[in-house]
Amino acid sequence: MEKFSVTRASTGAFVLLLTVSLIAVIFLIVYPNDLRLQSIVTGGCEPRPRRAPRFVGAVASPSPPSPDLRVLLGVLTVPDAYERRSLVRRAYLLQQPRLVGKALVDVRFVLCNLTKEEQRVLVTMEIMLYGDIMILNCTENVNDGKTYNYFSSLPRAIGGADDRRPYDYVIKTDDDTYYRLGNLAETLRTLPREDLYLGLHVPCHSTEEGFMSGMGYLLSWDLVEWISTSELARKKMIGPEDIMVGAWMNEAGRGRNRVDVNPRMYDYPEGPDSCYRHAFIPDTIAVHKLKNNMKWAKTLQYFNVTRNLETSNLSPY
Repeated sequence: MEKFSVTRASTGAFVLLLTVSLIAVIFLIVYPNDLRLQSIVTGGCEPRPRRAPRFVGAVASPSPPSPDLRVLLGVLTVPDAYERRSLVRRAYLLQQPRLVGKALVDVRFVLCNLTKEEQRVLVTMEIMLYGDIMILNCTENVNDGKTYNYFSSLPRAIGGADDRRPYDYVIKTDDDTYYRLGNLAETLRTLPREDLYLGLHVPCHSTEEGFMSGMGYLLSWDLVEWISTSELARKKMIGPEDIMVGAWMNEAGRGRNRVDVNPRMYDYPEGPDSCYRHAFIPDTIAVHKLKNNMKWAKTLQYFNVTRNLETSNLSPY
């Protein structure tokens, strides 16, 4: 009996010691940092990174640097063109991911004053959802000064802080023109950012001063600032808008850096080829005269705009 008691006591002590040892090992594994033994427990592996401290009201990480190329693309349209704006908006939004870190291209729809109750409600909804509409203090028109109002209002409306230009370039275009934003950005990187006037030159392949076609043309920011204070431009705002802009540049000796991007800007390929119309090409900057949804669809199809759609039972195409 005595021998049995000693053996049972020894066994009990062993179990107690084993239990305490297991608890200690578990503690070391679960909380290695508390006893500064992480390097031992991990067998020489790199320690796991610590979780960053959380500060209330602090910015978790700095904002990415602003792209060194900034473009404002103003699409002149009318308040009632809801369907067309929706289509054009989607066509440009789908291009934005490829510009991240390379260029900033802000697309804005440019309207004159809203005159109907339905416009005030429906356009306001667009502004609330997308924030991409500019409303000028003018009456809707094509050739009675809307383009002048657009350019001349920009410096005081969106002038940069600390004398920094809000944009390097400003584009005037229409809602029947489709720009390939990546090709545009790559082209602009090699060009001057002062006194630049770019587009499809009219007359075609001519050495005359002429003007850039109204399908879309680009001015460097310094020219936009000049227009905002120019008496010449203010007095010559009435007339075919593209011709008037060319006249401002020619008479004032401005826009001396002129870039004709023909054949990369052209009309939709319908009918025989001409100086301003030909088949689609990969390095296109802009296609004009997309007057209906089918022409938009054919153009977007050529540029494989929907190619990244993952097919499923709900989207078999």
